[in-house]
Amino acid sequence: MKMEDAKIVQLYFDRNEAALSETQSKYGKYLLKIATNILYNNEDSEECVNDTYLSAWNAIPPHKPDVLSLFLGKLTRGHAIDVYRKNHAGKRVPSEYMTSLDELEECIPGASDVEENLEAKRLGEVISGFLREQSDEARNLFVGRYFYADSLKDVAAYYGMSESKAKMILFRTRQKLKDYLETEGFTV
Repeated sequence: MKMEDAKIVQLYFDRNEAALSETQSKYGKYLLKIATNILYNNEDSEECVNDTYLSAWNAIPPHKPDVLSLFLGKLTRGHAIDVYRKNHAGKRVPSEYMTSLDELEECIPGASDVEENLEAKRLGEVISGFLREQSDEARNLFVGRYFYADSLKDVAAYYGMSESKAKMILFRTRQKLKDYLETEGFTV
């Protein structure tokens, strides 16, 4: 039986190395999937997951995550994106990560100068607010596709629908997001 998250977090606070093995046991496959969706390379993905364990060890304490899976997933995603950028600097290599970014390009403004970079935090808050207003189905598909970089096939299967239905929901959600961002003052 898997250990409860609160107990795993307490192991981190106690500086008990069992926290790492419990984290790996409970979330290893989940974290590896996130990294693999971005990198498509087993060695790099496994290294990102190991970096996640180290980052969690260094961050807990003082940080006490409310939802351990999301905390670990965000760490893994960040490590994987860093590795992806390092490995593909100056190259445009097709991957699920790049495909999902290309889909979002039509509705999210780019960050091409310092002022736009300063708006990135506000943009994130506005997108989060938008997603909270969407149906669970649309929000979960969106997060699976664009945060976790899951393939269209995987997000459709996870929610028990056809790929064409998932594709249509994602398309409509992106269109709504574009309109929403424009009403919030963002130029798309």
